[in-house]
Amino acid sequence: MLMISFLPLPLLLAACSSAFQITTQRQRRTAVNTKLNSYTLQSTIDIKENAPRDIATVYDWAANYGIQTIPGFELSTQDGYDYYATSSQDIPVETPIVYVPNELILTGNKARLEFGTDVSAAERSLKLSDHGSFYLFLKILKEYELGSDSYWYSWLNSLPRYYSTGSAMTQFCFSCLPPYAAKQTQQEKSRLKRFELALDEIPFLSEETKSNEELLLWAYNVVHTRYHENSFGDYCLLPMADYFNHYGDTNDVYITFDADGNCYANSLQDVRAGQPLRMCLCDPTNPSQTLAKFGFLDESSPTTYCKWIAEDPSSEIAQMGYPSKMLFDNNGGISTEVWDVILYTELGKVSLEQQHAFFQAFIQGDEQTKSNYHNQYFPQTLAALQQHVDYILNELDELSVWQSTKLDTGNHPRLPLIMKHNDFVKNTFSLVQQSLRNMSS
Repeated sequence: MLMISFLPLPLLLAACSSAFQITTQRQRRTAVNTKLNSYTLQSTIDIKENAPRDIATVYDWAANYGIQTIPGFELSTQDGYDYYATSSQDIPVETPIVYVPNELILTGNKARLEFGTDVSAAERSLKLSDHGSFYLFLKILKEYELGSDSYWYSWLNSLPRYYSTGSAMTQFCFSCLPPYAAKQTQQEKSRLKRFELALDEIPFLSEETKSNEELLLWAYNVVHTRYHENSFGDYCLLPMADYFNHYGDTNDVYITFDADGNCYANSLQDVRAGQPLRMCLCDPTNPSQTLAKFGFLDESSPTTYCKWIAEDPSSEIAQMGYPSKMLFDNNGGISTEVWDVILYTELGKVSLEQQHAFFQAFIQGDEQTKSNYHNQYFPQTLAALQQHVDYILNELDELSVWQSTKLDTGNHPRLPLIMKHNDFVKNTFSLVQQSLRNMSS
């Protein structure tokens, strides 16, 4: 996810103060609590996948609860399902766009303090390196149970119900994806399952909640498609500041916090009226991972991960760039890291001594020695890479034929997106395949 830094920005905060009325923490807490206790809402959030999102109410909720936005800030949609932040007015660079008071920000640490020792047993059963997203998962479930008594009811009621993330996919969906993408989506499904099992150790949620798979999937996706991670490693949900869309490596907006934990979203560049306000929320070079985590295809990506999977990756190939820098360009180009990692792997089949020598040349930046190895073993490296690319393309071809006979979007509504992803990967790999054939001729 996006890493948010707590930056020393006195000029920025001065600009924010001039744009937004920033009250003291005590004044803000009193005002927010007064609004929260007096606000009248419906009683239930309908989390069925086809349930409409209540966008109209969230504007009043935000204003009444102390969230401030620039004049012209709007939540827009093209299809009635996906909503994203825009502005009806031009926004100059370094303009404050959204202010969210600390009291309305949901964080993993706050949830952990709220739940206390009631989550200790669940922590032990999870066996995760971090628990921040799990605490937020519990918090969303608790707020759902509160219904109209939840401070965040209107915001929660404005969020998506339908997701195409890996956690929302079925076994059929997994079978329609090539190996790397299938592995990424299955990992999301497995993580959700661990969260579900850990609920057995949570005493403050009802059994009805714990057994409601539709609700658990919704809460999991609310957290994992919308959270930000700050520089202290805490997981945050930022109502209204979570509506900035992703588009490649574009950043129209950036987020900071002041010393009291209040959130500021500010423009990073001039933005024209009507243009979506965007942030880079995930790795723009890995569309398959984006599909698994966020449930959409980033077709703006100029590169894509080469889908080469090491079953037991060594620290050496990690230093060489595995997997994040092993990229194929959408014009058929191949990153240096792909060649380095493939050569290192092939050398391990020939001579461990030469494999070690090649790695030392890499570490020392000895480009001449590296080049000598690449030239000497180019036929083996080229053959290994061709075999990998041919295998992925063959998988995609077989999937395409198989999917065309089972195109049932009624029972499998995520299938069109999966096929679109597969076509995107196939186009890039086909260009790489042609580049490799040119090298071998």
